[in-house]
Formats: sequence, C-alpha cells, structure tokens
Amino acid sequence: MSLSRRSRIARFRPLELVTVPHRILVVTSASIRIILLINRDLALAPSLTLKGNIMLPTFKQSLVVALLLMSPHLASAQSNPLGVKNIVLVHGAFADGSSWAKVIPLLEAEGYHVVAVQNPLTSLADDVAATKRILALQDGPTILVGHSWGGAVITQAGDDPKVAALVYVAAYAPDVGQSANDASNPFGATEGQKSIRLDADKFAYMTPQGMLEDFAQGLPMAERKIVLAVQGESYGPMFSEKLTVAAWKTKPSWIVISAKDRMLQPAMERDEEKRLHATATTLPTCHLAMLEEPAKVAAVISEAAKKALNQ
Repeated sequence: MSLSRRSRIARFRPLELVTVPHRILVVTSASIRIILLINRDLALAPSLTLKGNIMLPTFKQSLVVALLLMSPHLASAQSNPLGVKNIVLVHGAFADGSSWAKVIPLLEAEGYHVVAVQNPLTSLADDVAATKRILALQDGPTILVGHSWGGAVITQAGDDPKVAALVYVAAYAPDVGQSANDASNPFGATEGQKSIRLDADKFAYMTPQGMLEDFAQGLPMAERKIVLAVQGESYGPMFSEKLTVAAWKTKPSWIVISAKDRMLQPAMERDEEKRLHATATTLPTCHLAMLEEPAKVAAVISEAAKKALNQ
C-alpha cells in the first residue's frame, strides 16, 4: 500500500462514513448506538483491506454496513411501538373537552400524543373546521375519536389524509346526505332528547333534570353536577345540517355502544356496528361512557391505534 493511500485511510474517521460500492452511508446517532451495543470497541478504518485498486470491506465492516442499512427500520420499530401515536378527541353537544378528562391521562400513560378539540358548537362546518385545524397540527397518522354529536363531526372531517381510523363513542354516524337528526329519528326520541330546550337565538341546552338523570346518570352525583355546569349551549339547527362526507366508508371504524344510553338510542349505536362494518364494544354505561368507564374506552381507542394501519 502506498504512503499516500495509507494517509487517506488514516484520515478516514471511524463511525462517520462507510464506503461501499455505489453507496456512501452517513452514520446516524441511532446507528452508532446500535453498533456500540454490539461491539463498543469496533472501529471501521483499521478493518479496510485492499485488492488491486479496490477498497473492500472486511467481514467486520460488512456486518456494520448491514446494521446501518437496517438501523432506520430498527429505530422506527423502537420509536413507534404503538402503531398510530396521535389521537384527537372530539366532544359532543352540551359538553366541552373536559368530557375526555379521564381518558386523556390513560392514553398518555401508554405513550400516545393526545389532543382534545374545543368545538364551538355553532354549526357542523364550524366544528369540522376546528377539528381539521387540530388535525393539521399532528405530525403523522391520527386516530379521530368522536362522542355523541362529535360522531357527526368526525364523519365529515375524517376524510383528512392524516386520519387512519375513526372511533365512535355513543355517537352519531350519519351517511352522506343525512343529518344527525336524520340518523337518529328512525329509532325514536329518547328521554334525554325530550329535555332539550331552545332559547330565543335557537341555541339548545338541557334541563338540569335531563342532564342529571338522562345524560350523565351513570356518574356519581358530584360529577354529574360538573357536567351540568360545563354544558354550555349548542346551536340547535346544526343537528339538521346534512353531511357531504361519510369518512367511515373509507376508514376503519371502532364503536363503543352505551347500553344504558338515555340520550342516543342504543339501538342506533348497534345499527352502526353493522352499517359501518365496525369493531364494536358494548359497555353497560350511560351516554358518557368515557367518564363512567374511562379505562375501557381508552382500551378501544388504543386498539384502534395499534391496528388501524393494518386494516
């Protein structure tokens, strides 16, 4: 070997570049960690051999190159064991983002990135826009979850390319050309719906009795009163707005059926299981399944996140 060639090899810094036929690999920090775990004393430069005018790797260097080629896949598997890591939660009418207060920490403890939308509840278009703004902030595939009226919102907003799957929690799931009212009317009015009132500006609210006995009846009384206190108002005519998208036709869906729901008919929720070809879980809960059985609702959302990309 000539002196000049030896000098070039000597200047070849270990764990920076590996030269192989037709390829130069940049060693990332993740790759370095993988290599060091295998052999902390491994150095590339001294392992180079020459054959004629061609610089060839030894077996040791070839092993490192193979590991480098694999490392992006290994790093990806290590950094994203959850499947889909982003979860966006959409609340229903007569509620706000606090309706997800028990589910959020459970999902975060599993490593998910969770955001609850604060819907203005002024129209379907406004709520869809609010949801899409949150979706735009996510850095990759996302599970979109809707409760009650939020089901109509995610059905319309769920055609966003970032949405990997939909989860309906005691929710509406209208078809194209249907409104939330159209979806529920065939199943009859519930006691909860009968307790809805409109003010002079057509904003809807629930009576205290309806909220405590038909909306949140499965919760301890102290929690029911909190739900009553934060209900706000929802624009009544939005329940009659027709959807132009039914994302469940192209996205895999999961459903939580609340068997003791007195706000939406459980029969409607069961019908959605068949109509959406969804994976369904039935819970013996009131309309607020995510507050009455947060761990079980979180488990459904986590299942969707882990399986969505394989559907």
